[in-house]
Amino acid sequence: MRLLALILAACVVLLQWPLWIGKGSWLKVWQIESQLSEQQLQNQKLSTRNAALEAEVRDLKTGTDAIEERARNELGMVRQDEVFFQILDPKPATIAPPAAKPPVAAPVPAPASTSAPAPAAAPPSGSPATAAAAVAASPTPAPSAPVTTTSNP
Repeated sequence: MRLLALILAACVVLLQWPLWIGKGSWLKVWQIESQLSEQQLQNQKLSTRNAALEAEVRDLKTGTDAIEERARNELGMVRQDEVFFQILDPKPATIAPPAAKPPVAAPVPAPASTSAPAPAAAPPSGSPATAAAAVAASPTPAPSAPVTTTSNP
């Protein structure tokens, strides 16, 4: 009787082996299903992108609105009967006040044998000369977006 139980248990294991571990096992099926769902999601994103590109191509082929919009935005073009106004930033460039003045070091006396004059000292960091140099070196403010208007003759 024991031998019969062992033979039946071996048969059950042999029958269950392909179901759990073999080529078409549940584990492989689960992995393939997860890969399938990821691929379907990626395909959906790509089809949405393709539809948007198709609409843009169709608009460029049939209508002039898209071409005109690109010419205005990317090339800065205007029509013959339009006047171009460029509005600059109304705020003038401001100079930030210095945080703290660095300590001034005591001048070192020059050797007596040198006959060349000493170089001119740089103005202190808060002086008007430094502020004027900072304003001259600062970049001009970036212009805002162009505004176009049409004039009817």
